[in-house]
Formats: sequence, C-alpha cells, structure tokens
Amino acid sequence: MHADTRHERVTVPGNRRVQINHSRGSAITAEVQEPSHNEWVWTAVHQPWSRPPSLTKEVLRSWTRCLDELGLDPGSRHETVYLADPELRARQERLQTLLEISKVEMNNLYQQVAASGYAIILSDAEGVVLHQVSDPELSRTVCSRGLRPGAVWSERFEGTNGIGTCLFEQKPIVIHRSEHFLTRNIELTCSAAPIFDSQGQLMAVLDISGCSTMAQQHSQVLVHMASQMIENRVFLNSFRDHYLIRFHSRPEFVSTLGEGILTFDEDGKCLAVNGSAHFQLGYESRADLVGRNIEEVLHLSSEELVDRALQGMLRTQPVHERQHGKRFFAVVQPPEGSVRIGGGGDPGRRPRDIQSKDSGPSEPGGEGTGLDFGDTRMARNLALLRKVADRDIPVLLNGETGTGKGVLAETFHKLSHRAEEPFVAVSCAAIPEELIESELFGYKPGAFTGASRHGQQGRILQANGGTLFLDEIGDMPLNLQVRLLRVLEEREVVPLGGDSPVTVDIQIVSATHQDLEELVAQGGFREDLYYRLKGVQVLVPPLREREDKDALFQHLVEEENTEDVPVTLDAELLEVLKNEPWPGNIRQARNTFRTMLALRESDRLTTADLPPEMLSRPKAVQQGAEVPDAGPRGALEMAERETLQRMLDENHWNVSATAEQLNLSRNTLYRKMKQYGIKRPK
Repeated sequence: MHADTRHERVTVPGNRRVQINHSRGSAITAEVQEPSHNEWVWTAVHQPWSRPPSLTKEVLRSWTRCLDELGLDPGSRHETVYLADPELRARQERLQTLLEISKVEMNNLYQQVAASGYAIILSDAEGVVLHQVSDPELSRTVCSRGLRPGAVWSERFEGTNGIGTCLFEQKPIVIHRSEHFLTRNIELTCSAAPIFDSQGQLMAVLDISGCSTMAQQHSQVLVHMASQMIENRVFLNSFRDHYLIRFHSRPEFVSTLGEGILTFDEDGKCLAVNGSAHFQLGYESRADLVGRNIEEVLHLSSEELVDRALQGMLRTQPVHERQHGKRFFAVVQPPEGSVRIGGGGDPGRRPRDIQSKDSGPSEPGGEGTGLDFGDTRMARNLALLRKVADRDIPVLLNGETGTGKGVLAETFHKLSHRAEEPFVAVSCAAIPEELIESELFGYKPGAFTGASRHGQQGRILQANGGTLFLDEIGDMPLNLQVRLLRVLEEREVVPLGGDSPVTVDIQIVSATHQDLEELVAQGGFREDLYYRLKGVQVLVPPLREREDKDALFQHLVEEENTEDVPVTLDAELLEVLKNEPWPGNIRQARNTFRTMLALRESDRLTTADLPPEMLSRPKAVQQGAEVPDAGPRGALEMAERETLQRMLDENHWNVSATAEQLNLSRNTLYRKMKQYGIKRPK
C-alpha cells in the first residue's frame, strides 16, 4: 500500500468495526470487519450503546452472570462435563416417576418436530441431562455436542444455553445460535421450559435442541405445553391417594393442560395446588391456598367433597369460589382405591376419558336404552351383546374416538351375570409404556426400584370375577401382548417379582379406533392375540352416520342440564347440528352442549348459542360437505396446527416461504397440512 496511506478504525451500531483507508490521490475505501463472538459478548455486556436491539434482557442478564459472576470465557474450549454412571443412575432413580411420565410426552413431542432435526432433552434441577429422544442419525450429532444423558448443562459449565438459562429464569426461553455464551455452542438452537413440583419448586427442564439455522416459532409453544402436561401428570400421580378437584372456567377444558388442580385431605384441608389453580382462583401464589380449608376456597364443604367423590360423580359440575364469586366447572376425583371399581367409574381414569359414560343406560326399560334412540346399527349391536353376555366370549369394539365404546363396554358388563362384580377399565394408550406392565399384572414388594413397599394389585386381579375393559388395545406394546395372551389362555397371572401364578376369572372386552388387521399385517400387533380377542366384533357407528341424532341430541342436553328447568332445541339449531361432521363424535357433542348450556340466554337453545368456531365454519361444511378424516388429536398437535395456519396466513399462503421459515421441506409442510386438514381459504 502507498506509504502515505493512513487507516482509521471506527465502531458502528451492531458492534461492527469499519476500517477507513485514506490514500492521497485515491478514493476513500472502507472495510467492514465482523467482530468475533467473544468480542460481541464482551462489548454487549460492558458497552450498552453498542448492543443490538435484538438482544433480549434474559440473554443479556445471562451473559453478565457468565462474565462477571462465573468468570467464564466465551472462547473456552473445555470439554463438556459428564457425571459418572453411578451418580447419573442415582439421579434417574430419585426422579423415576417424573422420568417415566416425561418419556411418554417426550416421544409425543418428538413426533411433532422429528422432521426439523431436533432432539428432545430432559434435565434435572441442576442441569444434568437425564434422558434424550432423537432419531439414530441425529442422536450421533447431538451426543457429539454434549447433549446426552449425564452431561451437565448448567450455566456454570456451559454458559448461556436453553437448559441452564431456563433453570435460572424459571420460565420458557429460547436461546438461538449466537445467543449462546460459549462460541462452541453457537450452532445450537434451544427452546426450553421449566417443570415444577407440587410445591412450586423447580424440579426439571424440558428442552428442544438442534442445529437449525431458523428458530422455529412453534417449538417454544410445543415444549411449554409438553412441560405443563408433564407437570400436571406428576401432580396427579403424587396425590392419587387424596381428594382431587380438577376445574376450569370452561367445562371442556377440564382434564386438559390448562386445568387447575387442588388436592385435599379427608378433613378438607388443601395440601397442594398446581400452577394454574392459584392463577385461576385469583391468589398471588400457591402458598396462599395451601393449608386453607375447602370452605374458605370454594362454596363446597368437606362433607360435600367426600360425598361427590364417593358417589363417583365424574361429570363436571358448577362450583363457585369464595374470594370473587367466580363460577368454575369441576370434577371431584376420589383417592385411588376408595371407590368400588365397578361403581361410579374407575378413579384411575381421567374424567375426560369417561365423560361418554354419562350417556350410558339411564332410563327405564332395561340396560342399553340410553345408547339406542332408533339407530338400526346400535339396536343390532345391543341385541348381539345381549346374546353373548353370559357366554364368556371376548368382545372387540371398533369405532372412532368418542363414539361411546366405553359406554357400550360397561353396558355389556351390566347385561351379564357379572354385573355385581368389578368393571375395570384400562386405557392402553394413556398409561406410559414403562408402567403398563405393573398396572396390568401388579407387582410384589420390592419388585423394582421405586416400587411400593406394600406391592400393588394389578388391574387383571382387580377385575377377578368381573370384566376387564382394555381400551385402545392397538397401543399395547408387543412384549406385553405375549403376556396378555398367556393370561387369556391359561387364566393365570403372575405379578412382577412373583413366582406363583394366581388364577383369575375375567370377561375380556377390548376396544380400538385402529384397524387391527392392518396392524397385524404391519407387524404391530400379534395375530394370535387378535383372533383371541375377536370372539365377537362390534362396529360402533360414528355420530355423523347415526339415524337417531334428533333424539340423541335431546338426550345429551337433558343429561348435561344441571338445572331443574327443561331445555329444548330449536328446529334450525337441530338441523345445523345434524349436518355437523362431529369428528369427536358423542364426546365432542356432549362438550358442545355443556358449553351451550352454560352460556345460554334462555331455555330454548338456538343457533345463536353455538360456540364461535361452529358459527364461523363455512356453510358447506355445516351442510355435510366432505371433511377430511385427518386432524389434530391432542393438545400438542392442536398447537402445531394453529402455528402452521398462522404462519401460512402471514406469508399469504406461500408454502415455500413458510417451509423455509420453519426449516422444513416443502413436502413435509404439505404432509402436515394434509394431516391437520389445513386448506387455503378461497
């Protein structure tokens, strides 16, 4: 360069340095020099005027902690810290219940983000990774970056990161690429959410991590929802030996992740509340509710609490809180084992799973009249069940979700000579795979780590003399199908940890919404078990195909009406309801009527009382146009569907742009749109 050339360096917004070259007789030139990650972190912390506006306060706080309190160097290349295997196993055993429950939700969550190159990670309250879910190819990449069981991802060791910073902030957070403190972590994108115990103490973090260049907007929503599901399930498991009140301001949200949960002892003293409960009831914290008597919280006495629970009243019922007089809808769940299983329902099942039970036999004239109001197929089904009721022939119920298979199963039980014996229902889909074996077969004291010192009687033995209802049998793991087949053939069961078989006498009723023959062909279900269960097969018609909708709708309204004044259906409303596709069948219809009854203006329901989503639906759909069978089945899928719909709208339905923004292939996005029934509006 010419000898009389001089250089001047200045810093511009965004922490970029510009070198200006002044040369006599030549034009002035400028070179933009990007700062290193180390320089960017140091400057952002110590030179406020140079901070980029995109830097969040959570990340800035974390960088400050890492530099000034923990003394970390952004450029450090130290290896990831791992715990020794014995200590890792000890931590996993201490949190065994949390781990078993989390594995189910982690697998569900992984299905939502599998195509995006993310892994699902669970850590304890000290940032130690306990479990990780990813596909084998991705697992190698993720593990090479230290995201495998035993790794410690607290801020002390890894600086700013999804797990460690979530532990400090105790709220959902996203740490995207260069927001990480350590340079060696800046290729990661992490979305994390905390999981609290029943006392409000942080016990774990759920995290989605990968090397995507795009921060998926819906991943934060999904991981937060999954963490809430885990939190509620751990809470319910912890207090299954006490009275539980599950409530929400809207009846259809009871038993969803947004429900409030209160637990009481027999004297009516509040023992614990979940995160949603104190917020919905208007209290500052959980501590404001714990220790209060139920009469201080709700217009409900301890005697009424016990009475509702022991009567098996698993339908949502109105209840008012004391502080502001707000109305909620609540289900009272009794302590596990305190109710005869064949009485008012199985206390181990979720209230939402058995709401269709309320549409069971309730009128004079014999069992089954509450199921058939003039539908040819339902009448034929009931006649068939009456014929085989006392012949100990296995019954297989096939039908879509919400059609009333559980109601039909219990009706069959009541038609038989076993009516006075237990009716035990087991949802093979709702119980974690790691727990279903002990749930079905029971276990002896000390059979495994974390087992009750008293042991546990399994559901098969609980049903001895009565009926065992295996709901969603298609979701039973293959290894347990072998054991179940042996029980059915030998009529003996051996609890885990035991060596002496116990003779059992049970009637088997199973149900599924899946095509078991297709599952058999795919190797997902044992052929010998299928033919053992298929003694008599009953096809339960979907609501949209039933011939008795008029009478059935009126019956549901009468059952859901909690007041003395009768409520009728307007003719126009009835016509709209009859033309609805009802993908959720009777369960969906019941929830719809429950909402309409709660919000109605008079004792005659009209189209004005319909929920907003039904009012805004295109008329072509209301009048019976073809509706895709696909759709979101759970809360996580609903959240993903809403996110995809919103982003497509924002991108004016440019699929390529939306796929790029989500870091998905166009084919994957098209597949998800088809799966969730998302169509471009005309």
